[in-house]
Formats: sequence, structure tokens, C-alpha cells
Amino acid sequence: MITHPEKVLFPDSAITKGELCAYYDAVAPLMIPHIRGRPITMERFPAGIEKKGFIQKDVSKGFPSWLERVEVEKRNGKAGESVHYPLVGDARSLVWLANQNSVTPHVWISRVPKLHQPDLCVFDLDPSAEDPQSLRTAALAVRELLDELGLPSYVKTSGSKGFHILIPLDGEADAESVWRFAHDAGAVLVKRHPHILTQEFIKADRGDRIFVDTGRNLPGATFAAVYAVRARPGAPISAPCTWAELEEGTVGPRTFTLRTMAARIGEVGELWSDMDDRRCSLRDATARLQTMLTDAERSEALAASTRRPVSRKAPRKQALKPTRSTPSKPRR
Repeated sequence: MITHPEKVLFPDSAITKGELCAYYDAVAPLMIPHIRGRPITMERFPAGIEKKGFIQKDVSKGFPSWLERVEVEKRNGKAGESVHYPLVGDARSLVWLANQNSVTPHVWISRVPKLHQPDLCVFDLDPSAEDPQSLRTAALAVRELLDELGLPSYVKTSGSKGFHILIPLDGEADAESVWRFAHDAGAVLVKRHPHILTQEFIKADRGDRIFVDTGRNLPGATFAAVYAVRARPGAPISAPCTWAELEEGTVGPRTFTLRTMAARIGEVGELWSDMDDRRCSLRDATARLQTMLTDAERSEALAASTRRPVSRKAPRKQALKPTRSTPSKPRR
């Protein structure tokens, strides 16, 4: 049962919670195969997107007994402290999240029970300014490098400012190896396109360049799930698109919306339906990538991506450690 379906979550377009829940229910058959088994962080907006929302990871209290969860050791917590992340394996779970005013589910790049072995590698292109041509050039540069390394790539709109480019993996490499591959690939991209790309974490140091965010591949990091609604005016969707559409400039980061996705899916279907058939190893690609950077270039790239404003310095977060994955027991 949807509570308060009349509540307006997107004031600019009068999109209600009922409409949000209906969208997720309709898109569930396409979305769930991509997010099943992935720990989810909810981005919730109880008063609508024009009011302050909040991020929620833990669902240990006040949640239905049938909601599947995974218990993960808490970063920087005391011994024994953990977070119970929700998992989505069916439409009921997905709609339940939306009924909690969770506009966007953010997911890990790995699945239970192998949380230390990602089955995705993600490049998040984050522009500093609106520049469609530079953004298109950046995305195609990522594809060109991955093609050169013999790797398949899939692209989706972020629903925000940029594009997400994914490599489907066979799940054999550990998280450290996947992150290092992504980071080194980002360094090669910046080396080839220094005027439009950067790995500078500090926004003030990026200028007008596009940030190649490979931090989405760190343990416990997340990215907006495919087909997810984003908390922006018009309810844009993080939707699959084709490389041809990107090349032609017919698709931008916020082209598809909650109210246009039914027609979009009716026209193109599920563009990522063959992803599982194209899962690959990074072993050979990593070896080739090593020849494209000097030690000095690799060190500078690492320094750029880990620099922090002095006032915001904090201890480096420790990787999350999975402990177990079980459906929750009924509350008594």
C-alpha cells in the first residue's frame, strides 16, 4: 500500500509519490536484474526535492521483516558495529523504497555474497560547467581507450550533469585491482586530453575541466542505479543510451524523464540486455595499461585524486567488510 500517494515530490512538474512508485513498479523488470544483490543507499526527500533530503544506509529498525538486507561492518566504527543495507530482488522491495520517499537508489559495484569482488567498473564524468561538446568528447575518449584495451563498454545518462560509463566484469578481480585499473585508466585519459579532463578532487582546482571520477570503484562507494530517478527538476532518469546517440548529440545527461521513459523503453527496449554475456576480465587490459603511464605520471594522478582542502582533512576511510547476507527475521 502506498502511503500519501498525493504528496508532491517534484513541485516544478507536480510529480507525486504515487507517480514515483508507479514508475518504479513499471520499470522493475528491467531494473532489478542490474541491482539485485547490490547494497543500496537511499536518497530520501520526505518533503520533496526542493527541501533538504538525507542519505540512509541502515535499515536495522522499523522496516518490514520481508525486506532482504546485508550486514556490513561499519567503516571507522567500533568493533562489532555494522550497517544493514537493504537489497532489492523484486518489485515489492523497489516500490517499498520509493514509498519511503527514496527518489534515488544508489548501488554498489559488487553483489552479495562477493562484496569484495566487483562485477562492474564505473567511470563517472562530472562536468564543471555545461559544455555538451566537451562532455561528448570526454565520453567518446573513454570508449576509445576501453576499445583499445579490448573491453566492452556501456553508457548511461547520469540524470544529473554527466554520463556514466560501465564495464561489465566477470567478478574475479578484487576491489583493489578494479579501483587501480579505473584510476590508471583515468590518468591515461587525463594525459591524452589535459585541456578537458582532470582527476583533481578539489573542485576549485578543476577549472572548466571534466572530473573523471573513478572513486565510484572504491569499496563501499556507490553510483546512481540504472533507471533510477534523480532528485532534480523534471525527474530525470539515469537511463541507458547508445554510443550512436551520444556521437550524434541526440542524448544529454537529462534527456529522459520519469514521464517519458515508458515511450523510450517502448521504442528501444532494454539496451543492456546482453550485459551478462559480455562480462570480462581486466587482467590483460591492466597489463597493457601499465605501459601507458610512467611511475611519475601515476604518482601525480594519485596525488590529484586524493588531495583534500586543508580544513576538510580527515583520516582515510577503511574498506567495508561484508559479514553476512540474510533476510531479516520478523520483529517481535
